[in-house]
Amino acid sequence: MPLFAKKNRYYQGPVSDHFDGTRFFNPGGETPRGFLDVLKWQMAGGRTRWSRPQPALPPARPAPRVDDLTVTMVGHATLLIQVAGVNILTDPVWSDRASPFQSMGPQRFLPPGIDFQDLPPIDLILLSHNHYDHLDLATLKRLHATHGARIITPLGNDAHLRPHLPGAVIDTVDWGHALPHDHLTLHALPCHHWSARGMGDRSMSLWAAFMITGPAGNVLHIGDTGFDEGKPYRDLPALLTVDQALAANSRFEAGPVIWEKGHAADAIARVPRVIEGRFNMGGQ
Repeated sequence: MPLFAKKNRYYQGPVSDHFDGTRFFNPGGETPRGFLDVLKWQMAGGRTRWSRPQPALPPARPAPRVDDLTVTMVGHATLLIQVAGVNILTDPVWSDRASPFQSMGPQRFLPPGIDFQDLPPIDLILLSHNHYDHLDLATLKRLHATHGARIITPLGNDAHLRPHLPGAVIDTVDWGHALPHDHLTLHALPCHHWSARGMGDRSMSLWAAFMITGPAGNVLHIGDTGFDEGKPYRDLPALLTVDQALAANSRFEAGPVIWEKGHAADAIARVPRVIEGRFNMGGQ
């Protein structure tokens, strides 16, 4: 399929303020940079070599359930959120590489913060978007076989999942939509990003942040985002109280991300001033 495909192979739906009928976009936001920009950055010496650190702590062994709120970092955007008796995984990745090929591509710097076999029963998986460091089919297959968890993900991402996870319960959401799960509510919220799994599918499935609301507090999970002058987050304090905010930082051996202005560390440093929430940043 050509690079600038005109037909969306993942999602067919009505035009909206963030979907033009073929591709999703950030309303009033900057268009993500292209692959040529990455090559220019690398040729100009922008990529740096990282020294591999030693794990600071042994892997955690979470409790089967907790009544209040406990968050355990696994790596990058992979978090175990245990809230009010429900166990939630965000963007689960236990593979060694964030790539369609396990022999090449960005490699994990540190081992997962929880050994896979030590996971408690997983009830729910939140997938923020389809990049390989967030949507890892190998890990999702393992989780489906051992836990059978419900999956909630933005529009179009189910097309990546259903052929590989027969019988899985998969719900898709648009920005502004909410779904119940037991005594929790899962809200899909805007963030400034993009999506792609290959050369011809740029922004053909949606990306989102998630707010988990319930009796033990409200947790905001941002998989990846650019700051975009704070526009995706400025209205949050008026809509929902943010008790705990969680976002990803790099854990793979690929150098800094330049796909969008204000991505990663720059955005993460400024978001908490906008949402007025207690903030944690993942690092592995």
